[in-house]
Amino acid sequence: MRLKRVVVTGIGALTPIGNTAKDYWDALEQGKSGAAPISHFDAEKHKTRFACEVKNFDVRNFMDRKEARKMDPFTQYAMVVADEAVMDSKITESSFKPEDIGVIWGSGIGGLHTLEKEVKDYSLGDGTPRFNPFFIPKMIGDIAPGYISIKYGFRGPNFGTVSACASSNNAIVDAFNYIRLGMAKAIITGGSEACVTTSAVGGFNSMKALSERNDSPETASRPFDKDRDGFVLGEGAAALVLEEYETAKARGARIYGEILGGGMTADAHHITAPHPEGLGAINVMKFALRDAEINPEDVDYVNVHGTSTPLGDVSESIAIKEVFGNHAYNINISSTKSMTGHLLGAAGAVEALACLMALDRGVIPPTINHFTDDESFDSRLNFTFNKAQKRDVKVALSNTFGFGGHNVSVVMGKCD
Repeated sequence: MRLKRVVVTGIGALTPIGNTAKDYWDALEQGKSGAAPISHFDAEKHKTRFACEVKNFDVRNFMDRKEARKMDPFTQYAMVVADEAVMDSKITESSFKPEDIGVIWGSGIGGLHTLEKEVKDYSLGDGTPRFNPFFIPKMIGDIAPGYISIKYGFRGPNFGTVSACASSNNAIVDAFNYIRLGMAKAIITGGSEACVTTSAVGGFNSMKALSERNDSPETASRPFDKDRDGFVLGEGAAALVLEEYETAKARGARIYGEILGGGMTADAHHITAPHPEGLGAINVMKFALRDAEINPEDVDYVNVHGTSTPLGDVSESIAIKEVFGNHAYNINISSTKSMTGHLLGAAGAVEALACLMALDRGVIPPTINHFTDDESFDSRLNFTFNKAQKRDVKVALSNTFGFGGHNVSVVMGKCD
């Protein structure tokens, strides 16, 4: 069968550096850091006392307080960015049937705020099992796409994807496949995470995964820097409206870019550590390029997973050199996690928007906070350190790798 082309016609964002897609793009271009002392809870006793939180956000500006109380923050975030993306695409004003539009959404953890609160309240009580009647639907990871479909009446494919930090790239690839196979005409996809909580920070601290640079939070996320000491936890959401190209063209939709292909692999190596030779990362990028039917030499920009961990950054750079060969030195590479922190299950969606910015604006977002070169990395690679660079980007690739060895890459391109 002839596969359909799939394009992006709407975007929405709620991030530590911008609460709309435009504000997020502007902040990326300016190289802003979203890291600051934690305000969501008292982190005084934690080893890490800072994170990349969403700022100046009041859910009551977007929905009724009574309705908001039924949702965990990760679902609230999803609803806000989905609304922005749907309005941006004007998809509800077109001639779609409700059955033609689906929602596929990623979250690595789901309702952690809710789970924490309910368990804490129970443990402090008299042992009587009193729980909020919305406890379970607030907590489960698939509730966000459910709420989005209910709001708009979208009756197409609807589910959540969970593959740790690869979750929302997983959702994007699934949405892409459903549309190009003719099983939907449009899908709202993306991811959300609200994990700046006592248990998440404590848990990642116990794994020694987080930076402990409490004296300088804004410079703590420093991918590919010699003194990197772990990632910075982030929160937020991003949404993309994926649509069949012919339908988008017929209704005169604004097209941000085209989804060209996707790849998914497993490291089959370790529950948290990447394969030391980047085997899973190599395979997933190769599969994505093959699916997109393009050559490595066609890629202009790679938005790397680049979490600022000692092992992960090295492994990914090895993989890039293996996949792209000498062309690796012609590619712009950057980690936008240096600005947003690591949004876990929402990372892929937020970083897909960074790739779309590069395609749309001709600007490569920087890897900020580079201070000291590390001999572990080939100095000929262009990590776009500290300042955005102008470039005509025709093809961009986004990597996300999750605990458990999950790897997902998405290839995006300008739409002719």
